[in-house]
Amino acid sequence: MATLLRRVTAYSVFLALPIALWLIGSSAGAQETQTQTQNQTQTLSPDQTGTEATEDGTAPTNTETPPPAGSPVTRMSVPPVTVTATRNAMEAFEYPGSVSVIDQEKIQTRIPSTVDDVMVGVPNVTFAGGPRRNGESPIIRGFTAQDVIILLDGTRQDLITGHDSRFFLDPALLESVEVVRGATSALYGSGGLGGVIELRTKDASDFLEPGETFGMNGFIGGQSVDDQVSSGVTMFGKVGDNLDLIGSFVFRDSDNIDLGDDEELDADDQILSGLAKAKYTTGAHSFEGAWLRYDGSATEPGNAQSTTDDGLEDKDIVTQTWRGTYNFHEPGNPWIDLDATVYYTQNDIHEKRIDDLGPGPEGEELKRDLDTVGMRVDNRTRFDLGTDSNVVFTYGVEAYRDNQDGDDDGEDLAGVPDAYSNLAGVFTQAEFTVPAPFGMPGDFLIIPGVRFDYYASDSDLANDNVDTAVSPKIATSYMPTDWLMFYGSYGYAFSAPNINDLYLTGVHFEIPLGPPFPTIVNRFQPNPDLKSQTTRTVEAGMGLDFEDVLMANDRATAKGGWFLIYGDDLISRNVIQPAPFVDCNPFIPGDCDGTTIIDNVNKAKLDGVELEAQYENDYMIFGAAYSHIDGENTETGEPLGDLQPDTTTFHVAAKIPPADVQIGSYITWAQDFTNTDDPTLERDGYVVTDIYAVWAPQQEILRGFTLAAGIDNLFDETYTRVYTGSNEAGRNFKAMMSYQIAW
Repeated sequence: MATLLRRVTAYSVFLALPIALWLIGSSAGAQETQTQTQNQTQTLSPDQTGTEATEDGTAPTNTETPPPAGSPVTRMSVPPVTVTATRNAMEAFEYPGSVSVIDQEKIQTRIPSTVDDVMVGVPNVTFAGGPRRNGESPIIRGFTAQDVIILLDGTRQDLITGHDSRFFLDPALLESVEVVRGATSALYGSGGLGGVIELRTKDASDFLEPGETFGMNGFIGGQSVDDQVSSGVTMFGKVGDNLDLIGSFVFRDSDNIDLGDDEELDADDQILSGLAKAKYTTGAHSFEGAWLRYDGSATEPGNAQSTTDDGLEDKDIVTQTWRGTYNFHEPGNPWIDLDATVYYTQNDIHEKRIDDLGPGPEGEELKRDLDTVGMRVDNRTRFDLGTDSNVVFTYGVEAYRDNQDGDDDGEDLAGVPDAYSNLAGVFTQAEFTVPAPFGMPGDFLIIPGVRFDYYASDSDLANDNVDTAVSPKIATSYMPTDWLMFYGSYGYAFSAPNINDLYLTGVHFEIPLGPPFPTIVNRFQPNPDLKSQTTRTVEAGMGLDFEDVLMANDRATAKGGWFLIYGDDLISRNVIQPAPFVDCNPFIPGDCDGTTIIDNVNKAKLDGVELEAQYENDYMIFGAAYSHIDGENTETGEPLGDLQPDTTTFHVAAKIPPADVQIGSYITWAQDFTNTDDPTLERDGYVVTDIYAVWAPQQEILRGFTLAAGIDNLFDETYTRVYTGSNEAGRNFKAMMSYQIAW
């Protein structure tokens, strides 16, 4: 209890500033309107979404038009806009590639407990590692770990461990998520083999409606599968016409997880999360400071993806991100449209063994710290090339440094080398919009880009690793009409060797044979000569986008494509372990000891198909997403990559405008998985059905109140995802109630 009170007291800083200014604003200026701000036309920056790009290629504007009539859960959704794909806002449909945008309304229907919950139904994206939140790790197109870039409000999240999550974030703080699949190194550098996941947190503007200045939002919720209770409060406000403020605090407390086979998985969690932002705008200039913190404690195995209860530990996980951003967006200025970000991310994982059933003695304390310092600056310059042609040049620089430290009761922590890595890159991209030649109808969008990166890693354990990479990409889409598009692309991507792969040391595993034989030990061996993993990706696809198909104000969209990836120098873990009495003499100490080395050994080919389609009108939603992927080692013919079964997800919902209610279901159908040479990785197919209902009344007396309820895994399906030993969670009843007031 003392620890909890200490953490709650520390988190009060998230709410102190907005509450103070809220009170000031309530007493001295509550009657002040936002007329000037509402009427001011502003250029849309890369951290803003929700507005379509203009046809002439200039920056889209935000005119603060009122939302369409109806409840947030029953009105028609606007076409999704991507910013991450090109660093410029454009409709996701028009982007020549695969990108999915998960907006606030869809997040609300999921009533999420983890980020995994948010991304249900995104093609060729899954989470491995089991149902514990501390073990969930994303996979995109067969790539995981350092081959997937994670961005949080534009800041890199580079934590890589053998069996822990890639990031720690409470989904209650999320405003939207973008997933760009495919080669992305031309814009984002190292790690862009599988793609980019960008998570965006909420701003004051996500809560305030025209005419409102200050407000608060509170929620309480829970779910049955792990006896979880959650609550949160957000204060938000606008001081004058220039200063936006928001402070959020979220608490979750959960117990062990009930699995589909009626077993239980140790996962006792207590989590405190918070967010504080302040944004000041004056003319074309804006400055934003933000602080995001996740503070979690858990009792679970040291390997968060383990299926056993052996080796339990008390874990304390603290991640913090400090960010400062400067933007210059001046309407009518074709030369300068600037975004600059500096950030510092801190990841501290402290573990204490509470039994001696794992690889270490009871009471042993382990620490892993990874700090990242980084910056990114990019600018846009726009030119008209003729009456119907224009170009947007995006160019900039990026640099960051990862510094890792591991400790095992004062000694070096095995598998967590003390090391650091530096990366610096410059990039440029052009977006040409030109009429189709030879009298053809419509327009072409052509996007060439290239990036140069220098990276270096260093540790006292082995030699430095230094290299450079050039990442070109070209993509084009052809729209003969406003409802039909074709696209194709070629991209080169790389993933620099991770410091854990380069400098791993210590014991990997032990084999006790019992007296009179000595214990056999397999040890990690550093390999500072690792090369970057590289891929060449070709994609092709098409899309359809219709309005007023069956009735007024409806919309039908579909977009899908095929991709082919050739990979070189893929990194693999090579375990060399002599067999006792066959390859070695176990009576001789050390004769049967083995080594594990990380090496570049594989050439690969992966190919797949992705499809997303949705029909929506004022009364219903029907959506479907399909993904297929196959991969092989081109030298041996063996399956290669973190492959997944063919998966189809359906989203069906009924909207009841008079009652401000939406009732729906997500159905995930995964086929049998046999695309492996390892029988332990084979999985039976499964069908998982989730249902939900959201009520957001708009009557004056109830306006601001929202009730969401649902059941995950309605039929208590017992199933296991690939690369996960544990069954997934069983039937889960969940609900969330929130209330917002603003003036």
